[in-house]
Amino acid sequence: MRLTRTFLILLAAAGSLALLLGAFGFQVLGGLTPCKLCIWQRWPHAAAVVIAGAAIATRSAFLPWLGAIAALTSGAIGVYHTGVERAWWQGPTSCTSSAPVTGISADDLLNQIMSAEIHRCDEVVWQLMGLSMASWNAIASVVLAAIWVAAARKSHG
Repeated sequence: MRLTRTFLILLAAAGSLALLLGAFGFQVLGGLTPCKLCIWQRWPHAAAVVIAGAAIATRSAFLPWLGAIAALTSGAIGVYHTGVERAWWQGPTSCTSSAPVTGISADDLLNQIMSAEIHRCDEVVWQLMGLSMASWNAIASVVLAAIWVAAARKSHG
């Protein structure tokens, strides 16, 4: 099998689509509520799928590089999220437990907590071989970026 530019782009897009479908599967079928950083990791994969379609349709030499940037962006967010989960650094105060709660009554706070379906960014809700979904996304995203780069370096075909 010859690894053409088109095949590599389709492979990278399929990888991003698989990661998106997996995330939605964990959310819908597994009942795992995503946090803010989980959602942020999804957007670059969605962009990569769109970029793949445009790259194949237009045969642009620039778009595979943009696909690589999209994959690396999701990977970078995954690394950041992993650091938040492992308490290497603090995450956004809107999705971690470190921000103090002030200026709100206890009843109002309890009502907000009880009515909101939230997941903190600093809690691991699922892991495989000691790595969280954010960590696996980071690894997969770097692999996908490498595929995008290989596609960008290929002549049209």
